[in-house]
Formats: sequence, structure tokens, C-alpha cells
Amino acid sequence: MRSAPATLQELLSRACAFPATGLRFVDGAERESFLAWPEVARRAAAVGGGLAALGVEPGERVALVYPTGTAFFEAFFGILAAGAVPVPLYPPVRLARLAEYQERTAAMLAAAGAVAVLVDRRIGALAGAAIERARPRLGGLTLAELPEAPPRALAGAPEDLALVQFSSGTTVDPKPVALTQDAVLAQTRALTALWPDSATVRHSGVSWLPLYHDMGLIGCVFPALERPGVLTLLPPERFVGRPALWLRAIARHRATISVAPNFAYALATERIDDAELEGCDLASWSNALCGAETVSAATLTAFAARFARFGFRAEALAPVYGLSEAALAVTFAPLGAGFRSLRVAREPLAAEGRARPDPAGAEVVSVGRPLAGFAVELRGPGGGALGEGRVGRVFVSGPSLMREYLGRPEESERVLAGGWLDTGDLGFWHEGELYLTGRAKDALILRGRNHSPSEVEAAVDALAGVRRGCAVAVSHRPEGEATDRLLLFVEHRRGLEAAARETLARRCREAVLAAAGLAADEVVLLAPGTLPRTSSGKLRRGETLALHLAGRLVAPPPAGTLGLARAWWRGRRALARSGAR
Repeated sequence: MRSAPATLQELLSRACAFPATGLRFVDGAERESFLAWPEVARRAAAVGGGLAALGVEPGERVALVYPTGTAFFEAFFGILAAGAVPVPLYPPVRLARLAEYQERTAAMLAAAGAVAVLVDRRIGALAGAAIERARPRLGGLTLAELPEAPPRALAGAPEDLALVQFSSGTTVDPKPVALTQDAVLAQTRALTALWPDSATVRHSGVSWLPLYHDMGLIGCVFPALERPGVLTLLPPERFVGRPALWLRAIARHRATISVAPNFAYALATERIDDAELEGCDLASWSNALCGAETVSAATLTAFAARFARFGFRAEALAPVYGLSEAALAVTFAPLGAGFRSLRVAREPLAAEGRARPDPAGAEVVSVGRPLAGFAVELRGPGGGALGEGRVGRVFVSGPSLMREYLGRPEESERVLAGGWLDTGDLGFWHEGELYLTGRAKDALILRGRNHSPSEVEAAVDALAGVRRGCAVAVSHRPEGEATDRLLLFVEHRRGLEAAARETLARRCREAVLAAAGLAADEVVLLAPGTLPRTSSGKLRRGETLALHLAGRLVAPPPAGTLGLARAWWRGRRALARSGAR
């Protein structure tokens, strides 16, 4: 009996026996193209040979900077074919923050120890300054600039690194998470086991999630390769510009699985018109997963009600929990049962860390139970396991934990011990299911009590004049004062007049008091695009406060055509100087 594939390379080789499976790409005009897994393997072997001829050695890290498209997969699997380790990095998407992008990308290239950077020809120049600053040994180059050489397709070993991905960096700078082949395949198989094919149902997925993010790559692409099956991909920027493309693709291809963060469900509810979904049937979508950020019961309820007329069933909604250090998923809500939420009294939750059910309390959504092979413990300050209803720090054990933060032994030891990972998240058990209350470093500490910033931020989301998903709540004790202050930073909609902003600030205070029972000491209204975000779009609360205190929390100036042209030419020269052929 043939042994199961032990590496991603072996998975790809096995998928070559199924030429009808692979990747379907959808553009903004809904034109589609198809890349079969056998073609991915052929192109990857050519890239692997070129990298080896360039001087890339097995085990070395090679970064790749690509938008969603065929070149990403040629580069990713080509790096693996060369025996090297791919490091997916995000392309420049917020052009008004190009200098910030270049600084962070250079830091990530250095942290990963990348010896080369493969870049998309259309955006390579915009990343050129970052590559020049990081000075990888072999520079930056496009796939077309690789030397011609015989194809190469090394199989690798289970203990090899499959990739280095960066943590989201919501509370600290992103860290290089080193994941072995064993870990990635364990995660992939845990996911595919949740929805086995049957005689009547063959599962397929649709995703617009970024490929440099674990939810998009590990959660969507690798299961489609392991099955093997067909995955339909849309570029993230197309989804943001027109969310209906996501649901239209699900209906068109009768997809059964699609996952997105909470904000995407809110955006779809708010922005999709009935006319855009005329003739669409979402009944096939049986697994509508929601994760990567705080899950809002109000958002999921509104989504289910909004799209019920198009065949969507509320039972399909399933909140999930995971993190990059676990190669993605840790817990899943029961599939096909709909999401569950619990209202808990605010005072005992804030003062004592006790979750006591209260119909008038704060609503928290269950993220379910651990996946098969995983274990979760909630621990108190002394390290002991906590029972039901007690808020504690979330520790995770399972087969897909990271090997380390690459090259950072001390930081690795702080979060990995005895087979357990300290996630830094807080939560409690209720009836055997996990409910998350936030990040330990993000907790609002007000008058000795802990509060969730997400509840405060969600309170203003629906206000007219507020950009949905663009609010940050932090607590801060000014020097010399005896109490902490609650600060709320809110991006207003474009074109809002000054008088309307004053009214909006007052309405934000009223909404927070009504929803969370907290008085905001200061509401800071900001221009669109001001709040700092991670590469995956999550808001950075700590950085928001730091920039505010330093007087530097301002919207970046518009990029402008002339400014972008200058940046492009400077980057092009920098890319050439970095060693590109």
C-alpha cells in the first residue's frame, strides 16, 4: 500500500494524477481561467531548477511577493522544489503608506533571513526599496529573470520547514513563524476531515483571502490540494471593491465551503444589492466559516437574514478560532448547527473574570470545541487550569504547532513549553465550548476592571458617519494621574462636515455607554485610512495609542500619480541594485 504524502511537494505530485483539479481564478469582470495541479507542478519544477542555478541552497529561505494569481503558485511550489523554504509576504496595497510598507517588508526579509526575493513584475519596483534595504544575497528578481536550467523537484522530508509565515502583529511587530511539513500537513488533514466527500456531495471552495495569510493559503489552498479538488480564487482587492463577486462565485460554482473574517460578512451585508445577486442560489454553501478576528453575533445574524432570500441558511455559519503559531485552526463550532452565543453579566466578567449568564449582559460568540488531535486549556495567573465560567489565558496543544519563531530562541521559549503554546488570548468554557473575550495585551483596564475593546468598538459600528470596522478602543493612564482613561479612535466617512463630526463624537459616547456601560473619556475622530493595520487588515490598537501620544496619528497624504511614478522609478533602480538580473 502506497504511503500517504509526507510533504507539500508529494501532495502536489499525487494531485498530478487528477488533471481536472486545480485553481480557478476570477477577475473583476468575472472572467475565469484555470490552472490544473499538473501544470502547477510543471511550472514549479522549472522555477526550482532556476533557483538552484541561481545559487539557492536547500533549507535557505526565499521570499515571494505576489498578488493572487498563477505566478504566486509557480513561485511558492518552485521554492519548495528547489529544497528552499518559501516566505510569502504581502504586496503593497495601501499605496499612501508605501514608505511604511517598505520599512516593514525590509524588516520581515531580514527576520526571515531571505537569500532572495521573487517579485511580481507589476509591483516589483514598489518593493524595490525594501529589498535593497534588506540586501538579500541574491537580490530580487522576477520569474522571467531566473536562469534557464533543468527542472528540479525535490520531495523534501517531514521535518523540513514548509514555510515561514509572519504572525498578524496586532499587538507586537510580526514574528517569523516556522512551520514544518509535518505541522502543515497535520493542519491540512484536520481540516479536510471535517467535510469528507460522499456519493452525493463533492466539496469545493471559494476564497478571496490573501495568499500570504494562513487562512487563505493553509486554510483554503492546501486542503484543495490534499483532496485534491478545485478552489476558486478572487483577488482580495476585488472583493473589497465589489463584495458581490464573492457570493456570485459561490453560487455559480455551487461551492460548499468559504471562510472569511467578521468584517467581510458585515461588508457583504451592507454593500451588496439584490440586483447583483439576481438568479443566484446560495443553498450549496453549507460551511460558512468565520474567524481571524472577533466574531460578532449581530453581524452573523444580519448576514443570515439579509441573504436568506437567496437560499443561504443560518445553520451554515460556523465561527472558528486559530492563529498562525498553530498553522491556523484550533477550534471549530459544530458544522451545520449554526453559531451559538451567550450573554454574560458585565460586572463579574470585568471585576472577577467570571462569566455568569445574564440575558441583559454582553454577548459573546462560541468558537466551538478543539479539532481532533488538539487540546485547549484555560489557565489562571498561577498556571493552573480553570474550570467552566472562569476567564483565563488560552493554551493550545496539537500536531500543527510551529517549530519556533525563526532565529528567536528566547521569544520561542516564552510561548512554547512542554508541548503547549501560550496564545496570549483570553476566554472561558461554557458547556464544553470556548468563548473568547479578547487579547490579554489589548484588554481595557479601567478602575481595576478588565473590559473587552471589541465590545466598545462594535458599539459605534452601525452609526451613520462611521466607517464600519474602523474603530479602536484603548485604555491609558496619563503620567501623574491616578486613573485610566478610555480613548476611542473612530474613522469617519469621507466628506463628513466639521459640524457633523461634533455630533458624531457625542453619538459615539452615547452608543458606548448604552452598549458597554462605559463612559468614553475621549473620542478622537479621524480621516479615512488613518488607523494603522496589520498586513491582513487587522487594527493595531497599541500602535494607534503610541502614534496618538506622539502626535503622529494622521492620515497619510494621497499617493498621487506623480508620487507613485517617482516611487516606482526609485524602486526600479533599487531593485536593479539589489542584484536582479
